[in-house]
Amino acid sequence: MPETVPVLIMSYLQEIAAKGRMANPFFVLMGIEVVSFGGGEAVLSMTVRPEMHNGAGWLQGGIYTALSDEAMALALTTLLDEGEHIATISETTQYFKGVRDGTVRAMGRVVRKGHAVAFAGGEITGTDGTLLARTTASFAVMGQKS
Repeated sequence: MPETVPVLIMSYLQEIAAKGRMANPFFVLMGIEVVSFGGGEAVLSMTVRPEMHNGAGWLQGGIYTALSDEAMALALTTLLDEGEHIATISETTQYFKGVRDGTVRAMGRVVRKGHAVAFAGGEITGTDGTLLARTTASFAVMGQKS
């Protein structure tokens, strides 16, 4: 009987390092670029496009939240132990200023990672560094499924 060779699957962080946004279908859809990640922090950027606008011509607020969520999740992923994975439990975004164009940047940072729950914060800034939104979130930290 031939011996079965296990297929090695790259971890998400290895995929991000190797493929950039191509490792995440949402990043591809939204045009999100991975700027940096490691040590409980991550930075993403995205160019605002007209199809991202709400009816009043501003970047739709949910996009701020989604971009921040992705930055916080990537930041948290850098601190996970082998076999751990995460899921967002709750998230709150405060909106300070709207944008119509340019590039927005999301900075995600882990505040605390426990055995079962982690807390993170995110900020969205505009091209000129102006704070546009701030997000806080809690994540479930789960062990590898059997």
